[in-house]
Amino acid sequence: MKILVTGAAGFIGSYVSHSLLGMGHEVTGIDNLNDYYDPALKVSRLDSLRPLQGFEFIEMDLNEINSRKPELGEFEIIIHLAAQAGVRYSIQNPFAYADSNLSGHLQVLEFARGHARSPLVIYASSSSVYGNNSTPPYKETEFVNKPVSLYAATKIAGEAMSYSYASLYGLRQIGLRFFTVYGPWGRPDMAYWGFSDAILSGKPIKVFNNGKLRRDFTYIDDIVDGITRIATRGAHFENVPHKVYNIGNNKPVELMTFIETLESALGKKAIKEFLPMQKGDVFETCADIAAISDDYGFKPTTDIKTGLQNFADWFLGWREL
Repeated sequence: MKILVTGAAGFIGSYVSHSLLGMGHEVTGIDNLNDYYDPALKVSRLDSLRPLQGFEFIEMDLNEINSRKPELGEFEIIIHLAAQAGVRYSIQNPFAYADSNLSGHLQVLEFARGHARSPLVIYASSSSVYGNNSTPPYKETEFVNKPVSLYAATKIAGEAMSYSYASLYGLRQIGLRFFTVYGPWGRPDMAYWGFSDAILSGKPIKVFNNGKLRRDFTYIDDIVDGITRIATRGAHFENVPHKVYNIGNNKPVELMTFIETLESALGKKAIKEFLPMQKGDVFETCADIAAISDDYGFKPTTDIKTGLQNFADWFLGWREL
């Protein structure tokens, strides 16, 4: 198949592109290579993709996608992973989220709608949509209308826009609510990366809510498995051709247990600075994955000890480059 991956230089996007290329599909990747975090990391991810047969990269902002449609062509599947990420950054720079997560998402929907044949659009949502008012494990049927961050609000809005396009135009779409994705080649703004950097540098790590937080950490290989299953096995719709799935590990980990596991993987103890709950954060995330398991046989297999050891081994090498 001919597949478009937005955010192809990103953490999840680069892994998904590798996997699809390994299956023999053609992948066109787009990314604007912005400086939200060090673009050198994005370029390094791309460097591992460029030599692979069937891969083409075009540097492009999401808001250019329709004006450059002749250059891109048409696709059977669009995997839309590009977004402005980060809960805390959304407090500092809200307009970046409107530009990417709202306007950019709409641009992708219009791009897909303009195809001669309706492609399947698989797009990234987030566990952040559940806020602090849902009861874990979170089910996709919960009413999500009380976001505690602008980032979460834009993801809820993206799901609503997608549903409207499915209802109005029959545009087939699947949204994936990701739960704390981690692993080698990850994002420097994520806690496990920042913790690792601080631990190895002998600097204190900030432990919010005095460590009384729980997260459903999901290893990157499990996420990629879920995405590629959907891309290659088709969609399961009823009336409106739009469906949202949780995609997580379904095994929340206490923050202090997470830190202890990371310390063991890095071979060094952390200096901990205990702080109150931070604005925009949630107390716990936990995915009910029954729906994606029933429809696609999705079953995460990587435990936190194995996943963090894989990350630590990679990270120690990356810091020496």
